Amino acid sequence: MKPKKFPWFSYTIIIIGSIMMVFPFLEMIFSSFKGTADYNRLHYSLFPETFETSNYATAFEQLKLGLLFKNSLVKSVVTTVIVLLTSSLAGYALTKLRFRGQKVLFRFILATMMFPAFLFLIPNFYIMVHFPFVGGNDWMGEGGDGGMAKYMLALILPFTVSAFGIFLMRQFIMTINDAYIEAARIDGASELRIFFQLILPMTVPALSTLAIFEFIGSWNEFIWALLMYTVNKDLATLPVGIQQLKSHLDANMTQPLVNAALVISTVPILIVFVFLQKYYVRGMMNTGLKE
Repeated sequence: MKPKKFPWFSYTIIIIGSIMMVFPFLEMIFSSFKGTADYNRLHYSLFPETFETSNYATAFEQLKLGLLFKNSLVKSVVTTVIVLLTSSLAGYALTKLRFRGQKVLFRFILATMMFPAFLFLIPNFYIMVHFPFVGGNDWMGEGGDGGMAKYMLALILPFTVSAFGIFLMRQFIMTINDAYIEAARIDGASELRIFFQLILPMTVPALSTLAIFEFIGSWNEFIWALLMYTVNKDLATLPVGIQQLKSHLDANMTQPLVNAALVISTVPILIVFVFLQKYYVRGMMNTGLKE
């Protein structure tokens, strides 16, 4: 019996790749504790000479991180929850229900994924400004600020439906045996009851996968949030606030503060991923691409 060879080459490549992935995060964390002189010295060092914990307090004061963090958290959580609901409902309807134009509708939803997101900036902005019966607008959408005056509408409404989410949930729900649904229908259960009590618990892996993607995407979204910030300063999110700090002050003076803010902004993402990673792996394995 031949002895098994240890895959040195494969492990070496994995270790090198891991170091390359982890190093920028370590640089960000350690730089957040550096002072101005320590950060700008010619001789590079990963570790600070003295740990300046005051960078975090200064970042909270100058950036108003409390407001920015609240805005980002509310936006990301509410958007993620609504997307999970709309995507799973649409995925169930496109998979387990039968109606005319079902395949055409699904292909139309897939087609929207080919358009770049910035293509919808102007239409979405126009819709928000002229949203009827909101922000002082009349039924024609005139006379007030529209959705720009409402936090929930301005930051959340344009992202409450995800074509990728619908596709992901549809592909996962296709793997659920129709016998469960038929048995529930025979027992007299309504479609909503079947969905919430039968289908939804079975789709936890796919929902967790979508939740990770959607939360991270919403948390890091910048272009629309910056557009809303130009209209209403109270709608600023963490990415916008951090960018504003970098734009208005000397980067060499503020980079440790920016890194401190970036460290704080990554904490919710890490928490979400740690809690949902086991479901994420299972969801990616079970979500096929069959038609």
